[in-house]
Amino acid sequence: MNDWSLEPARDHGLRGIERHRSLVRENGLATSCMRFILWCCLRPALSIWHRPRITGREYLPSSRPFILVSNHTSHLDGILLASLLPTSWRDHVFPVAASDTFFEKRPAAAFAARFLNALAIRRRGAHNHDLEEMRRRLTQEKEVFIIFPEGTRSRTGEILAFRSGIGRLVAQTNVPVIPCHLDGCFRAWPPGKHFSKPLSVGISIGPPMIFDDCSDDRAGWDSIAKRLQAAVENLAGRQQASTLPGAADQLP
Repeated sequence: MNDWSLEPARDHGLRGIERHRSLVRENGLATSCMRFILWCCLRPALSIWHRPRITGREYLPSSRPFILVSNHTSHLDGILLASLLPTSWRDHVFPVAASDTFFEKRPAAAFAARFLNALAIRRRGAHNHDLEEMRRRLTQEKEVFIIFPEGTRSRTGEILAFRSGIGRLVAQTNVPVIPCHLDGCFRAWPPGKHFSKPLSVGISIGPPMIFDDCSDDRAGWDSIAKRLQAAVENLAGRQQASTLPGAADQLP
């Protein structure tokens, strides 16, 4: 029988916005309950307002850890992807968000951390220890990350080049990365708008990809980013083909 020991939370001593921004942030009971209520309300709201069309749901893993990666055109993106996952995982699903967008002011940081469970990361010049902490949480604490490797929302709706940070998280690990493509979010809630329109959106999910054979260096990271971008673009192509007249007869 193992000896029982009491250890302080890793974010013990952090307060306010400093705690919201911390990558070692832990969830308390009150925050977990608030997040549960939010998701119970948000799921039916998304179903009514945006009527998601989901393909490939069978590719979502039944156990943690894993990462969802997708194109990024709207603030809807992270919410929609998180809504695909079990509510019981609410404290283990972390959308990765830009610190200079969501964590500059205390009210926005509090909402992002407490309700969305977002993790703050610098879009440019992320410290090595930040990425190491995220990799530790992913592999040791069995978390789920939602990551947009473009690093910012597309202002045109087109997919931007994926950055190599995603490769630094998963190179030489057996953590599955699931490519996704979101269609319609740019029309429903483009950058610069305050509210979303009641338009239907599509979510395509592809087979998991594992990068345990990729080198944990710049070449390996870049290769992972390119392979994931190609997978997301392939899903985008299939989505577009499926909307063409007669596509139901043409697609396998």
